[in-house]
Amino acid sequence: MKDATRVIRAGQPAPEQGRPLAPGPTFASMYHLKGDPSTSELTYGRFHNPTWSGFERALEELEGGPSVSFASGMAAVAAVLGVSLRPGDTLVLQGDGYYSVRVVANEQLAPLGIQVRTTDHVDRPLGGLLDGARLVWIETPSNPGLGICDVRALAQEAGAAGALLAVDNTTATALLQKPLALGADFSIASDSKALAGHGDLILGHVSARDPALVEALRTWRTRMGAIPGPMEVWLAHRSIGTLDVRLERMCANAYRVASMLAARADVTGVRYPGLTTHPGHDIARRQMADFGCVVGFDLATEARADAFLRECRLVDESTSFGGLHTTAERRARWGGDTIGPGFIRMSVGCEDAGDLLEDLTLALDACAPS
Repeated sequence: MKDATRVIRAGQPAPEQGRPLAPGPTFASMYHLKGDPSTSELTYGRFHNPTWSGFERALEELEGGPSVSFASGMAAVAAVLGVSLRPGDTLVLQGDGYYSVRVVANEQLAPLGIQVRTTDHVDRPLGGLLDGARLVWIETPSNPGLGICDVRALAQEAGAAGALLAVDNTTATALLQKPLALGADFSIASDSKALAGHGDLILGHVSARDPALVEALRTWRTRMGAIPGPMEVWLAHRSIGTLDVRLERMCANAYRVASMLAARADVTGVRYPGLTTHPGHDIARRQMADFGCVVGFDLATEARADAFLRECRLVDESTSFGGLHTTAERRARWGGDTIGPGFIRMSVGCEDAGDLLEDLTLALDACAPS
């Protein structure tokens, strides 16, 4: 079965006469529970919820491994770090990945006695960086720089060194890239982004190959209380059904936007893995079904970037990415990333491509350097 079909039915219950095709969310903190708790599938709302279970079955079908949902992408990140690392362990961290992961590693983990080795060179063998490492953390395509890592090669190298490999798969989603099939131990995503895709919820998940790691993640979620709300989970599960059609339009639009930007002399540093000029294009083509919806480009100065965003009519200035609506921001306003003051991160949505290109062209022309 192709993923385009699978997303429609993934995680749904077996047909039952007179019942809804898709059940609604279960709101419950308590369940009827007589006698021995081990005889019941459902005991307490922090431990179990049928809405989580359906969503996690859907994720397992897409990811290729058992999945655990969390209250946010960062809750999912914290769970992987928490079950994998102990004082004295070493974490190898990609330097151009999501800023908040680096903050947690350096400000929360390092003071606990976990050594953090950060490298910007995940496009080559890690070599001595893996000496004594317990966990390698990568993100591909990375946010916001859209760097590409060779997941299969890094999984083999990490495994040979006795380390686990975690892949932040948020930008790609499990529909465009399957880290577990490429050899990774963990696939992590913020489902607030493209998977749910409507900019109306916060959610995350982790998928893993090893059942023992999955059980450890569930235990972490229960003990730390990092549980997702049933309404958010239900909305995300419903949204999975349109993930294929949304991504098809978004990726096609993103390629056209990136190509248009790359052809303009007043735009520099266009970053999109689908362009043959991207240094990671060949790797991305091998391990991704398509190249995603995020495009990066540089307008040189803060003033010009801000002017461009003001001139756009079909682009909402907002943080995050992966939604139906095209959004963009001058990413350097947050700090923490190695990008110029005029760097724009754009998430290309599902609008008509011609309308988008016209809007972007008019906005760029209006703020063109004199």
